[in-house]
Amino acid sequence: MKVIKLLHLKLVNFKGIKEFELPTNGQDLNIYAQNEGGKTTIFDAFTWLLFNKGSKDNQDFGIKTIRNGEVVHNLNHEVEAVLDVDGKEYKLKKVFKEKWTQKKGSATKEFTGHTTKYFSRDVPISKKEYDDLIKEIIGTDQVDSFLKRYKKMKVENVFKLLTVPNFFVDGLHWKERRELLLEITGNISDEEILDSETKFEKLKNALNGNSIEDHKLVIASRKKEINDRLKVIPELINENHLNIPDLNGLDEQKIHKQIDKLSSEIDLKNDRISALKNGDEINDLKKQISNIDYEINNIRNEHAQNEKQEVFKLQARLQEEKSNLSILQGDVKGKMQQKSANDERIKDIERQLVELREQYKESQEQYRLQNELTFDHESNCVCPTCEQDLPEEKIEEAVANFNRNKSNLLEKIQGRIEGLNKKGPELAKKVEEIKKENDVVQADIDKITEQGSKKKEDIEKLEEKIKKAESTVTPIEETQEYKTLVKQKELIEQQIEQLQQLVYESVNGVREEIKSIKEEQAKLQVDLSKVSQAKQIQERINALENEQKDLAEQYESMEHEDYLINEFTNKKVQLIDEKVSKYFEITRFKMFEKQVNGGLDDRCEPTYKGVPFSEGLNDGAKFSVGIDIINVLSKHFGIQAPIFFDNAEQVTKFLVEPVAQMIAMYASEKDKELRVETKPKEESEVA
Repeated sequence: MKVIKLLHLKLVNFKGIKEFELPTNGQDLNIYAQNEGGKTTIFDAFTWLLFNKGSKDNQDFGIKTIRNGEVVHNLNHEVEAVLDVDGKEYKLKKVFKEKWTQKKGSATKEFTGHTTKYFSRDVPISKKEYDDLIKEIIGTDQVDSFLKRYKKMKVENVFKLLTVPNFFVDGLHWKERRELLLEITGNISDEEILDSETKFEKLKNALNGNSIEDHKLVIASRKKEINDRLKVIPELINENHLNIPDLNGLDEQKIHKQIDKLSSEIDLKNDRISALKNGDEINDLKKQISNIDYEINNIRNEHAQNEKQEVFKLQARLQEEKSNLSILQGDVKGKMQQKSANDERIKDIERQLVELREQYKESQEQYRLQNELTFDHESNCVCPTCEQDLPEEKIEEAVANFNRNKSNLLEKIQGRIEGLNKKGPELAKKVEEIKKENDVVQADIDKITEQGSKKKEDIEKLEEKIKKAESTVTPIEETQEYKTLVKQKELIEQQIEQLQQLVYESVNGVREEIKSIKEEQAKLQVDLSKVSQAKQIQERINALENEQKDLAEQYESMEHEDYLINEFTNKKVQLIDEKVSKYFEITRFKMFEKQVNGGLDDRCEPTYKGVPFSEGLNDGAKFSVGIDIINVLSKHFGIQAPIFFDNAEQVTKFLVEPVAQMIAMYASEKDKELRVETKPKEESEVA
């Protein structure tokens, strides 16, 4: 356990106190003064020294001296403290001072801000070194571990938890209080509670991986569904009973037999209709009509063959001539494509000839320039390194190399010129050959075109002959033989129509009989539907009654689960309250709030004798509860720090003895200036 004690505290020009020293020697102190006499300023100075904040966690509180409503300038504001940490002394000092700057060209200095100086054992140090020193003083393994887990908590929060009795309640949200408290005491999981008694075994199995709260929602939702359904089912059963048709005198088996008998009678009537429609006399007449149609078709073919023989021959010749014309037109098209391809070849060769002439000129110019080149003695007969003339044998060698290279290059250029001279006439000859080929192709095109023109004239003449031959043909409808057969067919069709009228009247009579039978059969079907409907409704009623019974059993099971959840809830509250209470002398915690529906809301409210801290607890009890909490937190974090207790005059007796150094501050009307008394540790009555 790390123990921090305040040995000495000194204030200079701090919040209106010009200078004040508080020697404690690590003992408990009572500080007396009138209201606004500087008691709280002492605690503000201590927290400002450590964390640059006031005791109310306010960072922007004023520490400068104010006189007649105006800030007094050019004062240093200092707080110095000597701490004992497990027998090791730490001397800390912080100085807040104004910055005055004299700008260039100005005779006076201007106020430009503030600066803070930090000291350890009167040695100036940086702010980072100072902050690291504070962490070293307050830090423990437990504190460091806690701050790593709770990123939003800072060292100063932990320190105030250990030095301000009400900070646990006033400075933390109830969720933060609960989280910290359960970290100290250890939580009890729902599974542990479910396993604590055998009566919870059924509830545990019913959860199916859900939490208790989620399962409560499932049960409530399901119970509402069941209850809503149970309210509706009796009405549905009654409604179905009312919808059962009257079956008095109806026998399902007899109805089926009657319907089958009537169906057989209908089949017999339909057979009678088929027999009437398929009479032998009408069939014979229809056969005669078929024979007449056959004869008409034969004479039509013979007439066409005899009368149109010349037309058919002319049409065959016409088709042959058209085919020949198409062949000639295809030949012309092919020749035209050949000629067009040759024209493209000529253009390509002519482009090559232009390029050959350009290359020929370039080669001749290269030959001329190369042939005019002579050996340069100045540039080729002097050593590039030492700039002296080369020996005679080197000069002769250079001249020989120059002449050899010149001769080789001229020979190469001459070879290229001869090749161009040879290729030009070859290409020109090729152009003449293609042009001659085009002349032959054009002659073929002219010849074939002339043949096509003659074919077109022949086709026009044949078409004229066909028209003339067709105009001399006699239509078959005008022949006597055709007219006689058509007349015979019309007479037979009249006989068939008369016979069909007689059959129509007989068939209609039979159909009326079938209609009457079907009407009787439909009445029986209605009775049969009543029987079927009554069966379906009764099955629906049976299903509703079974559903009603099953839902009632489910509802009863849900009610039992609700009872088990209520028992579980009571057990959870009991176990957690008992576990948390073991750590405290007088403080008890309200860890849950029961809802109207029986559920639990998490809470963390300290209580004393059943009275919540934030709801009517007196100041003396609040202080004692705060001390009780600080004692537990000090043990948890492994550190004791000086406890500052403002408004101590409101407490007449400590219900819990603080384990750390206590600095109590009392409002005293008679003490116009700060008065300090040492308080023996064993004393529990307030003077």
